[in-house]
Amino acid sequence: QVQLVESGGGLVQAGGSLRVSCAASGLPFSRCAMAWFRQAPGKEREFVAAISWYPIVYYTDSVKGRFTISRDNAKNTVYLQMNSLKPEDAAVYYCAAHQTLGSPSRMFNDYTYWGQGTRVTVSS
Repeated sequence: QVQLVESGGGLVQAGGSLRVSCAASGLPFSRCAMAWFRQAPGKEREFVAAISWYPIVYYTDSVKGRFTISRDNAKNTVYLQMNSLKPEDAAVYYCAAHQTLGSPSRMFNDYTYWGQGTRVTVSS
């Protein structure tokens, strides 16, 4: 059974930092593309960052230079380091996985497995 378990969300002041983690089990993690998506209240789920297994990384424009995605294949964990947080970064952050040897996708529908989400709140 595949499980993606996010952790590390919380409340942070604008300009602060937070790291969210996603621990994966039940899938060949080292051969998976991993991604973070987020969904704010009343908005659609949007792509944030993705990393392939070798790794190639992609970011949405609004987080470039502030967020860093990384992975530890020995721990089956993917991370999202978020710096210089803004109120508009507040959302539920979801981890997603897709078994592929290609480049990671930015598309919601390409990901097979999803975590339950972790909430990030940014106070202004």
